[in-house]
Parts: sequence; C-alpha cells; structure tokens
Amino acid sequence: MSLVRLNIKGISYSQTQNGAYALILNEVDGDRKLPIVIGAFEAQSIAIALEKEIRPPRPLTHDLFKNFADRFDIVVKQVIIHKLVDGVFYSSLICERDKIEEIIDARTSDAIALALRFNAPIFTYKNILDKAGIYLKVNPKNDDESQDDSVLVDDFIAEELESSSVKDVYKNKTLDELHTLLDEAVANEDYEKAAKIRDEISKR
Repeated sequence: MSLVRLNIKGISYSQTQNGAYALILNEVDGDRKLPIVIGAFEAQSIAIALEKEIRPPRPLTHDLFKNFADRFDIVVKQVIIHKLVDGVFYSSLICERDKIEEIIDARTSDAIALALRFNAPIFTYKNILDKAGIYLKVNPKNDDESQDDSVLVDDFIAEELESSSVKDVYKNKTLDELHTLLDEAVANEDYEKAAKIRDEISKR
C-alpha cells in the first residue's frame, strides 16, 4: 500500500462534540483533508508546537517525552496513521536508537504532537485517505459520497468562521496590550488563547 504524506492545516473547535477539537490534516500532493477529532489537551499541545514562540513555563507531557527521548538518543523518524476502525484512527511512531528501528503504537493525537516536536513527517495509507478524506471547499466528486461528509464540511467551515470572529476581539487592542495578554495567557497556561493572541501579533 502506498503512503501519502500529510501536513497540518489547522485545528478548529468541534461544535458537534462538546470539549473536542478537529485536527485537519492536508495531503501534500492533493486537495483532500483528513479530519481527526481530538481532545482539548492534545489540541493545546499541538497548538503550542505549531506556535514556536510560545514557551510553557513548565514542560507539557509531550515536551517531557521529547526531553526524555533526547536524553537517551531516541529519535522519532516518522508517524504513520495506519488504520481506521469505526471512525477511530490508529497510528504508529517509527523510532530509532543506535541504528535500531522500533515501531511504537500511539494515539493519533499524541503521535502528531510528537511528530511536530521531532520535525518528523506524517503519513497515512492511500486507502485510508480514500475512505476518510474530504474536500473542505470543493463539492464531492460524485453522488456516491456519503451525506455525512457534506455535513462535516459545513461544520468545519462554520467552525473556521467562528474562530475568525473570536480573533476579532483582539483587533482593537494595541501591540503592548496584546503582549501583556499573551504573557498572562502563557502564565495561566491557557495556550489556546495564547495562540490566538500570537496570531494577531504576527499580523501586525
């Protein structure tokens, strides 16, 4: 089975599942997106890894794993999302130490949080992308596509719009005010808020 490389497109809050987030992965050489529902903690950890300039005052679990792996010369070479059963994605970490390769089972959200910290590529198999991949801004190619996919697309677009409206709150703030709010958010370990403030600072 052929592997397809994925990039992280973004994270949005799931309106359909309370307290959950949607991690959107994008195929590198195509237009399909792979949406994966993840928990709040994992979403926060991934968001922090994406926002390089936000440094938590204490290491999160995935940072601790990275520090531990570095100390013992373990490298995560790549992540493979290798199975999809009943809507649940299964992943593996391909690790290496002393030129010996090991495969470790992991939740997909954890695997991606670690892939970001190790700068490791993320892959899935073509048959998984064929089964679960969607087009966020393009109509399905044929009528055989399930209605669930179109509903999912609408949900994600609505969530992205909702996320944009939340960011509008910071538009009227000065840069000094934004930096103060950013420091407060990091100190309070509210990394989701910190990421939004950081986005607004970057736009300036």
